[in-house]
Amino acid sequence: MRTFGTVWLGQFISTLGSSLTTFALGAYVYQTSGSVTGFALVSFFGLLPTVLLSPLAGVLADRWDRRKLMLLGDMGAALGIFLIWALFAGEKAGLWTIKIWYFYGPLLIGSSFSTMCFPAWTATVPLLVPRKHLGRASGMAELSAAISQIAGPIIATALLGFIGLQGILLVDAISYFFAIAALFIVRFPTPPRDAARAGRRSLRADIVEGWHFIRERRGLIGLMAFVTITGFIVSMVMLLINPLVLAFTDIDHLKWIATSAGVGMLTGGVVTSIWGGPQRRILGIAALSTMSGFILLLAALPPSVPLIAVSAAVFVFTFPLTSACNQFIWQTKVPPELQGRVAALRRVVFQAMALSVSLVGGVLADKVFEPLMAHDGALAGSVGRVIGTGQGRGVALMFLILSVLVLVNVAVMLMSPRTRNVESELPDALPAHPRIPTVPTPAPADVAAAPRLATGSSES
Repeated sequence: MRTFGTVWLGQFISTLGSSLTTFALGAYVYQTSGSVTGFALVSFFGLLPTVLLSPLAGVLADRWDRRKLMLLGDMGAALGIFLIWALFAGEKAGLWTIKIWYFYGPLLIGSSFSTMCFPAWTATVPLLVPRKHLGRASGMAELSAAISQIAGPIIATALLGFIGLQGILLVDAISYFFAIAALFIVRFPTPPRDAARAGRRSLRADIVEGWHFIRERRGLIGLMAFVTITGFIVSMVMLLINPLVLAFTDIDHLKWIATSAGVGMLTGGVVTSIWGGPQRRILGIAALSTMSGFILLLAALPPSVPLIAVSAAVFVFTFPLTSACNQFIWQTKVPPELQGRVAALRRVVFQAMALSVSLVGGVLADKVFEPLMAHDGALAGSVGRVIGTGQGRGVALMFLILSVLVLVNVAVMLMSPRTRNVESELPDALPAHPRIPTVPTPAPADVAAAPRLATGSSES
């Protein structure tokens, strides 16, 4: 657990630093351009490499030294932040005037490197943490995300007045060195690998092997489908909550609602870190998802800041627990030598949902549902009599539809015997105890067979 705790602390500091940049840079882009589309495109280019490169990252996590891969990822992510800092430094020196699209390249670079970290770390955790503590380990990961979500905007707002956006970017870049330092002082256990076999196979064959492992186990396929649909719903809720709130109140109240949601996630992370989750994880996922589905129904009630604040807190409270339950199942059922590829494939599918929502969610709200629920809209005389009409009520209708989708998703999962019984039907693939970390000493054939990162390529 000491190795896990050391790396977790380093990653937490870098995550907090990144949350400062996310908030400050997002505010700069919106205030400078006044464009929601420009703001959305910054998020899009930050997320795109995750979808495109995760399969490659998963293969590398199962072929290479995972600690060194994380080192490479953190160093590259720090480089991306430094390049954004250099853009502002150049503008200050009078060399150019920044345009929003200048950020796309550095964001692609930083995100491409940071994508390498997720499968390497996810695949290593089961080798560092005893099986009984895996739920708590996932809870700690969610806890760091929650703290960053709450503290990031507060700290960034305070720092903007003292050191400005350039200073915040430097703080973020420095925060990565804590993650890098933590990785320098630890050693990761090495999962069993067949070096000769890996050398004969292509990257594509390794990716296909990970997919075949999932496809041949219907319980895991069902769980993956459930989580994918959940990812779409959650991404849509996160996108639509701001328009729902700002339709009837101001940004100050939105800030308090966001803080309330952060407190809910923090509480969920603490509970998960202490408890670890229920014995039957699949039932825990179903129960927590059902709770979140009913919470979304509250959007049909007359709009109220306290109601939405409490609802948002309860809704995101379920995230750490649900995530820990899901992670536990995958980490215990997937062999260590396949963990990287499987984790990466899961992430591709999940993040693809977030990417699609960023492209179509706003269009659906603005062009379809808001007009339907306008005072003279097509649904004003029917649904409008129940949930009201006017600005924001189209988004409220979308929340109701998402609520039904959540409940249907849970019902379909529970009606599938393979998914419902995935924990008992599939054998555990973890060793009885964590492996003792050793300094990896790969054979020359293994080193020669290791694939090289292709600079500037998005091919997976």
